[in-house]
Amino acid sequence: MLELPPLSLYIHIPWCIKKCPYCDFNSHEAVGSLPQENYLAALLEDFREDVRYFQERKIHSVFIGGGTPSLFPAEFFEKLLCGLRNMASFETDFECTLEANPSTVESGRFSEYRNVGINRLSIGIQSFNDPSLSSLGRVHDSNQARFAIETCLCAGFDNFNLDLMYGLPGQEIDSAILDLETALNYRPAHISWYQLTVEPNTAFYNAPPSLPDEDTIMTMQLEAMDLFESGGLKRYEISAYALPDMPSKHNLNYWTFGDYIGIGAGAHGKITFPDQNSIVRTRKVKQPSHYLNQDKPYLAEQTAIESNDLIIEFMMNALRLTQGFDAGLFERRTGRSFADIEKRLKHLQSQGLLQQDNGRIRPSPKGQLFVNSLLEEFL
Repeated sequence: MLELPPLSLYIHIPWCIKKCPYCDFNSHEAVGSLPQENYLAALLEDFREDVRYFQERKIHSVFIGGGTPSLFPAEFFEKLLCGLRNMASFETDFECTLEANPSTVESGRFSEYRNVGINRLSIGIQSFNDPSLSSLGRVHDSNQARFAIETCLCAGFDNFNLDLMYGLPGQEIDSAILDLETALNYRPAHISWYQLTVEPNTAFYNAPPSLPDEDTIMTMQLEAMDLFESGGLKRYEISAYALPDMPSKHNLNYWTFGDYIGIGAGAHGKITFPDQNSIVRTRKVKQPSHYLNQDKPYLAEQTAIESNDLIIEFMMNALRLTQGFDAGLFERRTGRSFADIEKRLKHLQSQGLLQQDNGRIRPSPKGQLFVNSLLEEFL
């Protein structure tokens, strides 16, 4: 039987200074002044329309992503958060994350963000190596990356994430490991460390760069595990490492198949309706100009997830977690019987890709390296 899961809120800010060649997110280069007041009004009205999805729940986490949200000043987010609180209830300890890029950092801005209620920053460092940053099309350099982290620390943030990439064009093993060592020296609560992949609809897809081979990538991964361990950050998801008790609440809700409202241009949502025994996905209008058009609806699409698709949808999230999941969570979040997947789980165990202990099903160390092979079993 379906049960209501926790509810999160994702807010999309679609503008950035420059579109990176690897980026497949809904981001658009800012031309001229940004329509802050109009976008604020649209976000609040969009949220007002989505209040019907709450079903008496409180919001337990907020993630403001993009694009580059830190292009907007603290005053924008103060008005936004105030407007949201006037329409909905939030958990007293809710996590509020803002994505920030080093190129948009101004002295004192992080402190201002903290003062208006943002309690977690996610800084898009990607690398501390200038040639690597150039190859990625980033608009900041290594000095700006360090300055951003130091500004974050001076602002009093004890909960912040650093985004790092590896497997970059022409990158050697030593360079990838040095990036990680540099990040760990700042003692962040969380690091997202993920491999560069070439996605469709990106500049890299049309003109692929020369990337490290599989053996080099594997060596980077293995050497990184030792570094994370010595730095006190535990792997809790394929690409996420955190201090004890400091994983991202927002991302954990995604990966345990929780619900989330998505507001802003191109934002996605997932909502459970236990009384209708259904789960729906929502998608908002993608183009910022269309989203800001008051004559057009914010909602572009709402579709129910078919019962047979719920298994793979759940597994695509839960099998990213090193802690895995238990039978109860699967049944509560999908409405399907655990018996529907038991045979397939046993087959994956026999291949050494899954392991079960204390009632939890989780990827084995081998399975963490071959998650796509795990997921193929549920297609």
